[in-house]
Amino acid sequence: MKQLFASDNASPAHPEILKALAALPADHAISYGDDATSAAAAEGIAGLFGVDAGVYFVYNGTGANVSALRAMARSWEAVICAEMAHINEDEGGAPEAIGGFKLLGVPRPDGRLRPEDLEPFLGRRGFEHTNQPAVVSLTQATEVGTIYWPEDLRRLVAAAHDAGLTVHVDGARIANAAAAVLERARAAGDEMTPAAAMRAVTVDAGIDVLSFGATKNGLLFGEAVVFFNRDLESPYRFLRKQTTQLHSKMRYIGGQFLRYLDDDLWLGNALAANRGAARLSSALAEIPGFDVAVPTEANGVFVTLTPAAIAPLQEEFGFYMWDEERNLARLMVSWDTREDTIDAFVARARSLTG
Repeated sequence: MKQLFASDNASPAHPEILKALAALPADHAISYGDDATSAAAAEGIAGLFGVDAGVYFVYNGTGANVSALRAMARSWEAVICAEMAHINEDEGGAPEAIGGFKLLGVPRPDGRLRPEDLEPFLGRRGFEHTNQPAVVSLTQATEVGTIYWPEDLRRLVAAAHDAGLTVHVDGARIANAAAAVLERARAAGDEMTPAAAMRAVTVDAGIDVLSFGATKNGLLFGEAVVFFNRDLESPYRFLRKQTTQLHSKMRYIGGQFLRYLDDDLWLGNALAANRGAARLSSALAEIPGFDVAVPTEANGVFVTLTPAAIAPLQEEFGFYMWDEERNLARLMVSWDTREDTIDAFVARARSLTG
């Protein structure tokens, strides 16, 4: 079975997710989320976070981000984000085209915003000729696989709130971030629970709204938008519909999330991907001419390759170049990536260096 490092979207749906879908009742059910399965899944997600949150299912990650941000920012307002953020570079202009607000990108090579990054935008408040900053959007894990660790996230969220800004998290890989936090805590002797790790990178840090991603971590399709700040929630039912994210047979998203939460399947998948990335990263770092350019903290490995190795490795293992001028490759490890696939990539890389 061929496996690729192109994206964690390239991996299949987890067999347990497919079994859960097949096991859903064949009876008719009320449409658009007013069914027992969707209600149970929403309750399960709120339970994972340990708060009375508003939970809404959507089709995909771009839809989650766009519809969530529409509830947080009006057309004359702006969203501060990292320049490389998915909403800024990889969503086809959908946030600005559909939401009407402006994106304000901050160049950060490691993908992580700092509290001081907010300051330059605050002085323009009240100036009617420019979009007014209203939201900070973070990606967790970032586009280059780094983590907003809980202590850093709390400081950043506090700075945003002190400035009167709300905070959105694009959690396409939120499970990988939580898994990284869990492993770091346990390595330090803290027997953190899976739920505590998830809360540490979301609600405990004070974020307002989460795009809760799962498709990259084993689901067939479907994400959730979670409102921790329920003052922002009231227009969302209408915005979700208007943003074409209201699924008629919602139970087929909810049913996946029920299994995703059961037995912490989300965590097992994320741990497998993170550990695979760590294995790949440490092995590649030992090859002359290969340089791991960003700390491997989740399931992405960003490594500069020797020029002669790029084409043969791409042909065999299918990955994208993140920065062609620097020969910087992005290698994404998925929940199902086998150790022998990782080892074969490393062996081939070694052979190409002579």
